[in-house]
Amino acid sequence: MLNICGRPLRLCDRVPRREFLSIGSLALGGLSLPKLLRAEQQSGTSGSQRAVIMVYLTGGPPHQDMFDLKPNAPREVRGEFQPIATNVPGVDIGEHFVRLARQADKWSVIRSLVGSEGRHSSFQCVTGRRFRSQPPGGWPEIGSVLSKLYGPASPAVPPAIDLSMHMEHLPYNLPGPGFLGRAHAPLKPQGEAVQDMVLQGLTLDRLGDRKQLLSSFDRFRRRIDQEILPLGVDALTERALGILTSNKLAEALDVSREDPRVRARYGTDDPQVLSYSAKGYQALMSKFLVARRLVEAGARCVTVAFADFDWHGANFVRGKKVFPLLDQGLSALIEDLHDRGLQEDVSVIVWGEFGRTPKINKSAGRDHWPKVSAALLAGGGMRTGQVVGATNSLGEEAVERPIHYHDVLATLYHNLGVDLSSSTISDLNGRPHYLTEVHQPIRELV
Repeated sequence: MLNICGRPLRLCDRVPRREFLSIGSLALGGLSLPKLLRAEQQSGTSGSQRAVIMVYLTGGPPHQDMFDLKPNAPREVRGEFQPIATNVPGVDIGEHFVRLARQADKWSVIRSLVGSEGRHSSFQCVTGRRFRSQPPGGWPEIGSVLSKLYGPASPAVPPAIDLSMHMEHLPYNLPGPGFLGRAHAPLKPQGEAVQDMVLQGLTLDRLGDRKQLLSSFDRFRRRIDQEILPLGVDALTERALGILTSNKLAEALDVSREDPRVRARYGTDDPQVLSYSAKGYQALMSKFLVARRLVEAGARCVTVAFADFDWHGANFVRGKKVFPLLDQGLSALIEDLHDRGLQEDVSVIVWGEFGRTPKINKSAGRDHWPKVSAALLAGGGMRTGQVVGATNSLGEEAVERPIHYHDVLATLYHNLGVDLSSSTISDLNGRPHYLTEVHQPIRELV
């Protein structure tokens, strides 16, 4: 593997490690790139350039304080935050989402999301499936499915990329490729290194030095030309070497190449937005920008985990810190996609694993509430500027147009050009499975 070593990081297990940026590799430890490319070749690929950006709000965001406020409910339900009008008549959202309110015509919100298993995990968001009922090997996440179906859109950029930091509660971390195998695991640009080949000691702090970066790549290429290629390699190995020596992925990850005005629009990273942020629950605004740059470079699925919303206490204190940052990063992403003409091809989904209790507890927090939650969708050629579904007066349950997690995944696959009625993936026993439990996307959106 070709890696750029990064800054020291003390992870949640208190073991000091190094972060690494894996260039052109899936960081799979033991699986060579030629083998990965052969797996891709055997599965068949497509030239599709459509993509999805998933923003996973870990811990279960409070729907009644964000996108489904109940101002007429009793005080112990409605809480401290007030609704504000958006640029779509009749659609209100929480007062801390002022930027999103100005662009409500560019997104839609589902207020009747149902089907949560009540499990603190990213699993249902990235698979649409129930954790308790899985085939041998486990259900794969959406990025791995796209890797299997389509392969890479660009030979230098992996089809699935996970920008989430390693989180202390392990089920928050993405489940991976399941029965599709490690060949279709998402790239994690930051993570533990296994058998690394460090690029001449070049660190992330010096990644902005383009001259030094290119010189290091040139030295690597020359060594390959002199020491490896003369020995004879097949076409797939040559292609693997091309991936390893490409600058495309490194450049997509390098936000210093972006227009400073665009970077400023996304806001400033806040690693200490919550008292426990060091455990992986940070408000890293730059990840929204990196996600856009990656899909533009050819990634098919990019996942971003943002902050943490498991607020059993101090719900409103924490909301005042986290909501404005989410508002800025998400609105900048949506605006950026439209400015760059990507709104038809790139779908954005923002959600968590469940909602929060209507009644505020004695610690001024909201507890777990799997009965109903909310989700925001944008781009993907979807019909935006609308609200789908409704909850009762206390935000307890869906009373109009319940939408299941697998309905949302079906919509994302539809936006990506997948034929849900015919596309299947086979488990470890060779048994084919449809991609979702339903074959029809949400009719209001497509």
